[in-house]
Amino acid sequence: MSRDRSPRRLRNLDRRALIAASVTALSLTASGCVVVHGEREVLPATTKAEAAKALQEFTTAYNDADKAYDSSLDADHVTGPLGDIDAARLKAGSVTSPDGNPSHTPLKLTDVKYTITEKAGWPRWFVADAAANKGGSARWLFVFTRGGLDEPFQAAYLTLVAPDDVPEFKTDADGWAEAVPVNATELTVAPGDLSQDYATYLQDGKGKVFADGTHTSGWRTDRQKEAKKPGLVKQYIDEPLTSGAYAPLALRTKDGGAAVFFTTRHYVKQTAAPGTSVPAQTAAVRALTTGEVKQSLTLESISNEIALDPPRSTAGGQVKLLGRIQGLTAGKGE
Repeated sequence: MSRDRSPRRLRNLDRRALIAASVTALSLTASGCVVVHGEREVLPATTKAEAAKALQEFTTAYNDADKAYDSSLDADHVTGPLGDIDAARLKAGSVTSPDGNPSHTPLKLTDVKYTITEKAGWPRWFVADAAANKGGSARWLFVFTRGGLDEPFQAAYLTLVAPDDVPEFKTDADGWAEAVPVNATELTVAPGDLSQDYATYLQDGKGKVFADGTHTSGWRTDRQKEAKKPGLVKQYIDEPLTSGAYAPLALRTKDGGAAVFFTTRHYVKQTAAPGTSVPAQTAAVRALTTGEVKQSLTLESISNEIALDPPRSTAGGQVKLLGRIQGLTAGKGE
């Protein structure tokens, strides 16, 4: 008996074959073997084993770079604000101690807890919460991101948070966390606006968006005291950083709010009164400074923060800054 090989029959066969192949691919995706249409499918950012490997590779590279004061040794494992802070620190160290870090103590991370987001599109990211042999009892919160399957995970954010202040992340039945969009309107402040709002607050101190604390009202108070030193004028400029590797990242918390990691840039210009000079700077500051310091010195730094952003429906809810790490990245003398 002859087989029907008409064009219509062949098209139907091709269509069924395509459907079967798609179903097979989607089944493999569910089992974690491959990713199909990663830009559209809602998928976990990684597995716990892969997250642990990324953290271990970062730690090894970070320790190698710190020991040698060589930023090329961990450049592939850091990005964003942490990358800027780390590179500047290592650059300064290489100038002040060309033979390496005489005070090097390897960073050791223990009791690590992973919070892995499930989302569509890139970047994909996860949080590693760890105890460390540095920083006292504080927990070290890392955010690792990658922009595609062919890219490695890199540490973009690092903040130190008191153990009792570590956010309680919401997870589903499978243990995956919920990534909150930067334009989420159900929060007190949309995550994408936090960097600008924080920079504005540091400039004028107005509004009731941010709760009082070390990194809000406390920081402003410290600045005001510094600005009043006789013979020296200090001016502060604060700017948001929100694009690319500096984009804010937010996770849903159990109370319906979000924990938001975000970045800001800060400048402080010190100008000495006529007949006086800018106070002497540390060797590390001088290593990052260009130009000759005559009457003024402008220092640039990057800061990465983590904030608790409550639901908009919370009566009197305010954004609480839980932690902030700031690092000098450049200086300019005039």
